[in-house]
Amino acid sequence: MKYTEGSEIRDAKAPSGPIEERWEKRKFSAKLVNPANKRKLHVIVVGTGLAGGSAAATLGELGYNVTSFCYQDSPRRAHSIAAQGGINAAKNYRGDGDSIYRLFYDTVKGGDFRARESNVYRLAQVSVNIIDQAVAQGVPFAREYGGLLDTRSFGGAQVSRTFYARGQTGQQLLLGAYQALERQVAAGTVTMHTRHEMLDLIVSEGRARGVIVRDMVTGEIERHVADAVVLATGGYGNVFFLSTNAKGCNTTAIWRAHERGAYFANPCYTQIHPTCIPVSGEYQSKLTLMSESLRNDGRVWVPLRKNDTRAPGDIPEQERDYYLERIYPAFGNLVPRDIASRAAKNVCDEGRGVGPGGLGVYLDFRDAIGRLGRDAVEKKYGNLFEMYERITGENPYDVPMRIYPAVHYTMGGLWVDYDLQSTIPGLFVIGEANFSDHGANRLGASALMQGLADGYFVLPTTLGDYLADGPYNDVDEEAVAAAEIRVRDKIDRLLSVNGTRTPDSFHRELGKLMWDYCGMERTEESLRKALERIPELRAEFWQNVKVTGTAEELNQVLEKAGRVADFFDLAELMCLDALVRTESCGGHFRAESQDSDGEALRDDDRFAHVAAWERTPDGPVLHKEPLEYEYVKMTQRSYK
Repeated sequence: MKYTEGSEIRDAKAPSGPIEERWEKRKFSAKLVNPANKRKLHVIVVGTGLAGGSAAATLGELGYNVTSFCYQDSPRRAHSIAAQGGINAAKNYRGDGDSIYRLFYDTVKGGDFRARESNVYRLAQVSVNIIDQAVAQGVPFAREYGGLLDTRSFGGAQVSRTFYARGQTGQQLLLGAYQALERQVAAGTVTMHTRHEMLDLIVSEGRARGVIVRDMVTGEIERHVADAVVLATGGYGNVFFLSTNAKGCNTTAIWRAHERGAYFANPCYTQIHPTCIPVSGEYQSKLTLMSESLRNDGRVWVPLRKNDTRAPGDIPEQERDYYLERIYPAFGNLVPRDIASRAAKNVCDEGRGVGPGGLGVYLDFRDAIGRLGRDAVEKKYGNLFEMYERITGENPYDVPMRIYPAVHYTMGGLWVDYDLQSTIPGLFVIGEANFSDHGANRLGASALMQGLADGYFVLPTTLGDYLADGPYNDVDEEAVAAAEIRVRDKIDRLLSVNGTRTPDSFHRELGKLMWDYCGMERTEESLRKALERIPELRAEFWQNVKVTGTAEELNQVLEKAGRVADFFDLAELMCLDALVRTESCGGHFRAESQDSDGEALRDDDRFAHVAAWERTPDGPVLHKEPLEYEYVKMTQRSYK
């Protein structure tokens, strides 16, 4: 796949000056919209997870007219509900040395120095407000004996800054945002459309002005126009087929925006989560995440001997390798996700993995139960232990859990400036749908932080600055009609193939190809193989996919087929981005770029930039945004 290099891209909205003053400076410089004018302005928000739900609720509270869309049967079914472990905030209730600056530093370092300083510092600043907001909404965070909010540690940090609600933090935070959203629905400022999927973006006179959606129950194609559009549609980890994402998670909304002119940044940056239940069979369609919080008290180990088939209880202490504690003594089991995932793959590749196929390592709570007592462990992790036992049939109080890395989060996404606006004016992108603040690797408990920071605090300010110039001209009817025709044509094309293979069979094959060639470890050879095979598989899809049913009804096969078609195009760009980036950084490990210890080796001279891809009729165009560091010195990461 050929590409060309385009002009350099810069974030024109990023303020200058001392880093701790930049967000306040931007807030003050942002134009305001008076309350009477807000009632005349209309905003579309696609997605109702933590980012989309909090954004729609806050914009409605401010007085804008908001139309909200989700493909689930309720906003509270968004995938944010599956987040388990916690949310970071620099409150420093423990007095253990945490601060806004330390959270900023840990996040930049954890992302392997591939994130913007200004954005990450703002995220750390806003984090302290998120906890107050959530507590005011009634989110039942865990508390210490004296009633104060409790915290625990997560990977990539040596302080305890993660607030949690047992193993249900995402669910509880989403319910808080959902209540705020439903209040605005009742007040009439937000109109909610469930079971609607966005299938195209309306761009009129160079501005994002609306969306084309399909009613997933009746099949009706609908047009909706507004003064601005906000995408909060999550990540694209399901391109790998097997991932921790809900089966409905997809790339269609952001990919359609990319096709309309929004740059796609760092598509190859995929997070591999180290704490997932291993694959159990050939026909499995989804993986289950076990919260990273378990690494607070669970110890990760494998047998010292290769191909050791003994039960874990029969392996004496001196014949166990607590490899994370051995290799990374300073952080031990709390190294960042990319480090822990790579280490697990390495010991399994050596033949020391456990469980079926040797693709697993132990996460053992024996010492924690002996030290704290079973009741204390159950209070912290009981629902997670119960979930593990239901899925595997093994009781983790008696035998160690088995875990193995899996695709989880995506750090890539649509390119946005400091205001969270894409390269299409009027199109704002928040949460995991943008290329975010996480660089090449997201630290645990930072996804919830970013989603709520964007939705509650950042977007309502920066969107107002854009809308202050509105209301805009009437939307060009030809632009709306063209977008609707594109949607109908694609649906008709999918239905007309009438081949012999299901969309799922193509998706599974694409996912295995991506995992093998563009997964935990990539090489030039593997990526070139992928770039050769993906177009062949895509061509076969369009010649042989079988989509049953019609477009004028509930048709989940049609929904899947449309999403898989977009995954083919995204997968090709991911592999191209990975091929061009010949360094290793964060979760992107190029086998050709490693140090003598086998750790990821960055190339700051050539790759200290954001790769922002433009889609053109002549092929992809790469625009580079230089990453400049004033407050953090780029060094080779070490957690030893």
